[in-house]
Amino acid sequence: MKDQLAKIKAEALAAFDSAGGPAALDALRVKYLGKKGELTAVLKQMGRLSPQERPAMGQLANEVRAALENAIETTSKRLEQAALDARLKAETVDVTVPGTAPALGHKHPMYIALDEIKDIFVGMGFTVLDGPEVELATYNFDKLNAEEGHPSRDWSDTFYFDEDSRVMLRSQTSPMQVRAMETMPLPIRIIAPGRVYRKDEVDATHSPMFHQVEGMVIDKGVTMADLKGTLNTVVEQLYGKGTKTRFRPHHFPFTEPSCEMDVQCHKCGGVGCPTCKGEGWIELLGAGMVHPKVLEMSGIDSEVYTGWAFGIGLERTAMRRFKIADLRLIFENDVRFLEQF
Repeated sequence: MKDQLAKIKAEALAAFDSAGGPAALDALRVKYLGKKGELTAVLKQMGRLSPQERPAMGQLANEVRAALENAIETTSKRLEQAALDARLKAETVDVTVPGTAPALGHKHPMYIALDEIKDIFVGMGFTVLDGPEVELATYNFDKLNAEEGHPSRDWSDTFYFDEDSRVMLRSQTSPMQVRAMETMPLPIRIIAPGRVYRKDEVDATHSPMFHQVEGMVIDKGVTMADLKGTLNTVVEQLYGKGTKTRFRPHHFPFTEPSCEMDVQCHKCGGVGCPTCKGEGWIELLGAGMVHPKVLEMSGIDSEVYTGWAFGIGLERTAMRRFKIADLRLIFENDVRFLEQF
């Protein structure tokens, strides 16, 4: 038995030392020290020894077991360190090698135009408001003097949520006029930018979803001259001194008198092209003096106060600002286009 123990110890230590990895080492541990291992099999023969031999053989067997366990622990640490060294070598990063610069985004051209508009109006003392995109027809139409039967209330023009045509995606940011008049102290100077929705066919200057900036002033002694002077000032700050505009008579139910303001086409300089549909001008906004009925419905005395309002298409503002020929480019998210701004 003594020779068996010596042989097992020598073979096991040699095998542990040459183990190629943790899995191989664990297999050797089971081979020699497991329940059915070689050392265990020898120890089961202790019962055959005489009482005089057992103590000496027992002590020797314990010494062999301890030697093997120590060898396993030492080899395991060595293998772990070798694996760590190999991993560190494989994952070494040369910090002196130039890195890849991350691609940084920037503002969308439409929001550049919006920020410029906000800055201009805030500089004039206006407050910027935000409102719901899912709106009640009461605010989108009724309190803006667009009564039942008005063409803009038709299902072919407006996105409704209910059969009664009372809940809708707002078709303009004009409801914020009413909300401002109902809640804010006079005088009022506000702009309200946001998304609006209409059943327009997509073309170079139209989209079923677009952005609008509503503006309104309510005060004593406000006139149409104030409206035209303010809008011309804003346009010149956006597009440069001497930008050509024109005001045309129009009709809106919530303003009286009403007008539309055009800017000369940036693509053709007024000659006529597909962008301006051959007219030489691009409609920029609708405006007018706030209708007395709208003032009265919001609890404002129309004999004391007057006001003006406008609604400007933000996409068309950006088109003129950056000389973009087709509105669809603004929504297509083509990086080749967006990287130009």
